[in-house]
Amino acid sequence: MIEQKINEFFGDAESTGFGTGWWSGILSAFFGSLSFGGVLCLHFPQLLSSPELRLHYPIHTMRVLIQCLIVGAILFGIISSILRKKKILALTGMLLAIAATALGGSSVQINDTLHDGPAIGLDWFLLDLFLMALIYVPLERLWPQYPKQGTFRNEWTLDVVYFMSTHLPLQILSFLVLLPATQATKYLGVPVLQEFIARMPWFLQFFLAVVVADIAEYFIHLALHKVPFLWRFHAVHHSSKALDWIAGSRSHFVDDTLVRGFILAPLMLGFSQSIIMAYLIFVTIHATWTHCNFGPHAKWLEKYLVMPRYHHWHHTSQNEGIDKNFAIHFPWIDKIFGTYYYPDKWPERYGLDGEEISPNFFRQTIEPFTKKKKNALKI
Repeated sequence: MIEQKINEFFGDAESTGFGTGWWSGILSAFFGSLSFGGVLCLHFPQLLSSPELRLHYPIHTMRVLIQCLIVGAILFGIISSILRKKKILALTGMLLAIAATALGGSSVQINDTLHDGPAIGLDWFLLDLFLMALIYVPLERLWPQYPKQGTFRNEWTLDVVYFMSTHLPLQILSFLVLLPATQATKYLGVPVLQEFIARMPWFLQFFLAVVVADIAEYFIHLALHKVPFLWRFHAVHHSSKALDWIAGSRSHFVDDTLVRGFILAPLMLGFSQSIIMAYLIFVTIHATWTHCNFGPHAKWLEKYLVMPRYHHWHHTSQNEGIDKNFAIHFPWIDKIFGTYYYPDKWPERYGLDGEEISPNFFRQTIEPFTKKKKNALKI
């Protein structure tokens, strides 16, 4: 219902192709939202910014970025208002940019001494949303596997809520909460193993960490499919009937807790904090990539690295693809354990097979905890 209202309020019956003012309106609203949120983070850094990231920000660069977003929102808003009859997207973006400017823009000074403590983490949400959208939306629009699937396809607002929940501390084991957990390497690490791995070249350490993490994730992923109680939570992730870069964010917090815990546990035994951090960044980018609506492929690379078509088959509701392709990074892991399936075509259907779950975020969060009979374990 909310998604329908949003689409009706901002959308219209005009074409949404390039040169129609649609994408300039989208960029205006997007940049305006980011700039307004960025200025709020400058005003209330203790409350809104993440303690783990504050010390690492190149503050001058961040201020320049905010200013560029403000200017971009206004420029794209003007272009959209000229090209398009319905001006709501353009006006929204420009009003947000003007509001950000009225609040001080990128010149807002941070005078208070900041300290560690609970924070909302709005900065990380805005920054990651900007970077992921900047990378993946153009790829999906220029080279989509499913051209009729738009960026704002059905249930896009639900996935935005999930994306937000994994960045703001509504979710206990979000990426930012996992960062301090890497400190546990100094307590859980096996010194002999750590010293042995530390002697390896950095890239070899990183590659080994990816292999260890993928094997660990393979087995917890398998359990999420085969254990009925765990499937209740993982079914949320498989409920997407259309895959794109943001669809991968749809995941129950219990699912995330188990997967990330099983990944971190073996990594903490022998790998340094820098390697674990590098892996967390890699898995964020690669997992997003594998859910993309991106058609081109490189056959020579597909043998060694999971690509979108490979993981899309894991999400199909077609019988031949159910309970296949559990590996996240390396297809050869599925070959070893007999769960490899990779035909030279794309799936025709996605989602759950014979199951229906609520399209509401809060009900999807609560219902897996309640006792109710499921159909067969699928997907």
